[in-house]
Amino acid sequence: MLIYLPSVSDAFFWIGYETPQPSPQGILLPYPDDRSRGPDKVLQRYNGADIVLRLPAGLKVQEMKWLSIWCRRFTVNFGDVFIPERLVPPRKVQLGKFSTLAHGVSSGNIVILNTKTFYIPNFHYDGGGPDAFFWVGNGSLPSPNGVKVPDETGSDDVLGGYRGKDIEITLPGSLTVYDIDWLSVWCVQYRHNFGWVAIPPNLDNIPPYLELSRRQDQAQRVPSGGGVASQLTNCRTLVDNKLRVSWGSDSHHIYVELSAEISEDDWMGFGLSGDQSRPLMKGADVVVAFYDAEEGTYRAQDYIITEKAQCSRGQGVCVDEEIGGRNDAQVISGKRQNGVTTVTFKRPIITGDNRADRPYIINGGVQVIAAIGPLNSRKQANYHSRGWGAGVIDFGAINDDRCADRSVTPVVEVINSQPWPRRTISGTNQFEARIGPTGGKRGYQAVTDIASWGIAWWINGQLIPELYVRRGETYTFIVEGGNDPSNPAEYHPLYITDDKEGGFANKDAAGRRQERVFAGVNAGAIGGAIPTAAGRACNYKPRSGIDMADKVATFEEYAQTLEVKCQPGQPARLVWTVQADTPETVYYQCYTHRNLGWKIHVLDPEESLQERQQDDNNDAATARPVLVSLLAAALAALLAGW
Repeated sequence: MLIYLPSVSDAFFWIGYETPQPSPQGILLPYPDDRSRGPDKVLQRYNGADIVLRLPAGLKVQEMKWLSIWCRRFTVNFGDVFIPERLVPPRKVQLGKFSTLAHGVSSGNIVILNTKTFYIPNFHYDGGGPDAFFWVGNGSLPSPNGVKVPDETGSDDVLGGYRGKDIEITLPGSLTVYDIDWLSVWCVQYRHNFGWVAIPPNLDNIPPYLELSRRQDQAQRVPSGGGVASQLTNCRTLVDNKLRVSWGSDSHHIYVELSAEISEDDWMGFGLSGDQSRPLMKGADVVVAFYDAEEGTYRAQDYIITEKAQCSRGQGVCVDEEIGGRNDAQVISGKRQNGVTTVTFKRPIITGDNRADRPYIINGGVQVIAAIGPLNSRKQANYHSRGWGAGVIDFGAINDDRCADRSVTPVVEVINSQPWPRRTISGTNQFEARIGPTGGKRGYQAVTDIASWGIAWWINGQLIPELYVRRGETYTFIVEGGNDPSNPAEYHPLYITDDKEGGFANKDAAGRRQERVFAGVNAGAIGGAIPTAAGRACNYKPRSGIDMADKVATFEEYAQTLEVKCQPGQPARLVWTVQADTPETVYYQCYTHRNLGWKIHVLDPEESLQERQQDDNNDAATARPVLVSLLAAALAALLAGW
């Protein structure tokens, strides 16, 4: 941090490597380092600025004896610092590569550039994880007890696909490399490690992190009489680039404009994270904005979130007014044009509503969260099924605009979003079971109405098909889901169950008693359970390294973008004779993970396959509207992905 109040017009940064004390025998270091302005640009006024000086080519800091602010005209030293004779400069530290555990995560040798920044060369990730982030923490292995790290753009949105990209990521808040033991690519929702690298203990002499100012002097506030538009000089795109957030402030208020391509039944939400070290919904203070089509007005509602549940007796996801607070969000303007909803509102920096509001911090980065979802029948925020995201912004910034085009609202660039038709397999007694991607929202989620964790069972080359079997017949599953218990990403024993989710291994005794298992699990010698169908790992992988589910028209085209890669070893065999008392619907699932498989329809020996399939098709056609209406009861899930 430099404080310099110039009193002469001929002072510069000045380094010496010949004389023991500052003297005219030195070298001028221009600052700013902009040769187009002339190499002899004199020093300006600095009051607490962070300065980075670049040495001339060929000169090393170990060769220097001193650095000073020197007046050439009067040969006066205004201030100096001396370089130790045996100086050991800070050095970057090279780590290993990301281990490859799931979803094609890999990289070159990762480098610690400074106390907060990692350089990750040649980074690969297929983008198939539903809730994956860069993740750091303590302990011998990655765990749920970690902290999200923004991606190379500074966004806290779920990671997309990478194909050999060189990136730099920076630890959030006050966190440094001295505080962590590992860096990973981690799926928060399913608590799964896709790949990681260890941070060596006893790190020393790492280059410091210097966050140089990118904004104008914050003392120069935009005057309150300048109009709202003149105050919204800052911009970010969040929620996978679906939501544009513009903001500004004066001495009393925060001004926010939310803009997104959404339907008339959707909402946009934005506000303060419940934890300023990471994105967290519990404790969050958010504003939900939307167009009220029935009233023909634009609305902004103040929410407080205290619990992971629907609002009940003042606890949960609550509108401030319902718990004795106030709605401190005031709509300034709104418009809806070409499917794009834009709502501008203001909120006091300090509301005085200590029950439901948190004060906004004006100077310095703060964690914010954002989401898009459907409105329920009460015109309140339902589960954020359209997506969510997070980031770090400075509410006191000026001209911090990182939106590519302020006149255009980003929309989701999805070529195809229609769900693929459900797939069925019948007339065979042998099934080949492998692991593959879920097909995004067009595949597993569209069929099951359940969020996946990025992988699913593929049977006979089909993504979670519905199987048809008959009582009294015997069926064989050739299982290649992975048999390495030490690596959860490569350990997926198959079993047959009446439980829709599966994951028998992770259930307690009571949960296991409620589940009926038909094949794939044996009783252990001391009362435990042993999976019997864990073969080698054969996985469907994107040929390009990035999942193309949203870029092709049909499932058949999607399947052509994949290839099968198998580990050495042998498949396992699960042999199942369907008993007379087997229910009409059971499920093929993974023993160690929930929600990887889907339905098996069980027929009587003489039952008509065509009639049963027709009944099942009719059930599937009517199930989706019912499930969508039930989302109103799923507000408790609001926190799950934030």
